[in-house]
Amino acid sequence: MTESGASSEPEVVLVLDFGSQYTQLIGRRVRELGVYSEIVPFSTPVDRIRARRPRALILSGGPRSVYEEGAPRCDPAILELGLPILGICYGVQLMAHFLGGEVAPSDRREYGAAQLEVIGESPLFAGLPREMTVWMSHGDEVRRPPEGFRILARTDRSIGAIAHPERGLYGVQFHPEVAHTPYGREILRRFLFDIAGCRGQWRLSAFIESTIARIRKEVGSGRALCALSGGVDSSVAAALVARAIGSRLIGLFVDNGLLRKGEFEEVLHAYERMGMRVHGVRAGERFLHRLRGVTDPEQKRKVIGAEFIAVFREEAVRLGPIEFLVQGTTYPDVIESTSVRGPSAVIKSHHNVGGLPERLGFRLIEPLRELFKDEVREVGRQLGVPREILERHPFPGPGLAVRVLGEVTPQRLAIVRAADAIVVEEIRRAGLYEQVWQAFAVLLPVSSVGVMGDERTYEQTIAIRIVSSVDGMTADWVRVPYEVLERMANRIVSEVRGVNRVVYDISSKPPSTIEWE
Repeated sequence: MTESGASSEPEVVLVLDFGSQYTQLIGRRVRELGVYSEIVPFSTPVDRIRARRPRALILSGGPRSVYEEGAPRCDPAILELGLPILGICYGVQLMAHFLGGEVAPSDRREYGAAQLEVIGESPLFAGLPREMTVWMSHGDEVRRPPEGFRILARTDRSIGAIAHPERGLYGVQFHPEVAHTPYGREILRRFLFDIAGCRGQWRLSAFIESTIARIRKEVGSGRALCALSGGVDSSVAAALVARAIGSRLIGLFVDNGLLRKGEFEEVLHAYERMGMRVHGVRAGERFLHRLRGVTDPEQKRKVIGAEFIAVFREEAVRLGPIEFLVQGTTYPDVIESTSVRGPSAVIKSHHNVGGLPERLGFRLIEPLRELFKDEVREVGRQLGVPREILERHPFPGPGLAVRVLGEVTPQRLAIVRAADAIVVEEIRRAGLYEQVWQAFAVLLPVSSVGVMGDERTYEQTIAIRIVSSVDGMTADWVRVPYEVLERMANRIVSEVRGVNRVVYDISSKPPSTIEWE
């Protein structure tokens, strides 16, 4: 199926979410190729899909088996819309299941890298090597394709790809959206352009223009308060809204007592240099009072989120009539907080998503809600946000509260704050700050025996976490030079009272998250 004539209508590809934690990567890869994508629940009615007039559909992976009772299933009529459809992993299995093929548990499950052999001619693999490495993650397989489907590729364990070109239906058992499939981007490109006829004209500049126009219309003559954190997301959100409504946007930066060393003053000065109208509020005591005795990570986030809103409400009254609240919520925040678009598992609540009270008191504006972190930074560059803000490492909304495992007290905050400052100083000294995604310290609820000054000690443990990532959805630990880690550990033990042990976290995401809580 190819494009039949030019059209000025914006093209969109819809990704149906069947529960894979990598569904968002599919959407992001499509956007990287210049085609706007939206992720929608698998249960989206056919009429609503038809009304969006998508150029193509992609069926995501998922953790279930298509033959299980209660497994997520879209309306089979979706396959009769006449649209090009690409099924990935669970998606191809569901397609085969609907159309009379056989899906069964694999005799030998495939997890990780596999060698794919292309055995059939298809635009999906045109010009690519006949053998390639792909990333597999499945316990079921398409044992027998439906009638009319051709097998396009195999591994030594399973059917790797099938197609019914006349109907525009394609399916791959592997995951082209992950970096572990080296030719995955090219496979997606061939589906989007050679099969679906996409033009690839979507750009972030178009997103900026349409978002500014939408905000102007929504806010009208009203005023907005922007929740600033000093990080990339809230700063870019503020710059975007300021471009739309000018001085009717007021930035609010709250010192919740959970910030990093010297952060309150540094951030206020940075915003002043940007020419933004910003009010700083010191409210640390009230946050710490609310957190007294709280140890559960989810409860911490909800307590902090609720207190933020309480502060905003009070400041809004003081600053005059404020109808709108701007937040820098991004796509990973939404996906990890709640399965708003499908059955994806809830990872954790973010203070600006899961922690909001039901009755907010403001109308919420989240201009970055559909963007990944790298897209947010690019929007910021186009809006002229200073590099010093754009290159700041992500910092969780609940701040150091989620880096103090267990109860948050002034004493424990002082320990992690001092250790964190040393980690960042040494990363900058080594010239690694802009090469890594995040570098920080975590205070563990673990005490151990040590020897300091020929005396026995029984003190606390700091974990150092340094990761690399592109969008925060996946991450890997950084192989930091030993001498850098040695300086960090020596300084922390020597300079931070109450710590006698330092460990380095070598966990990737998944299975871990970047933050410990």
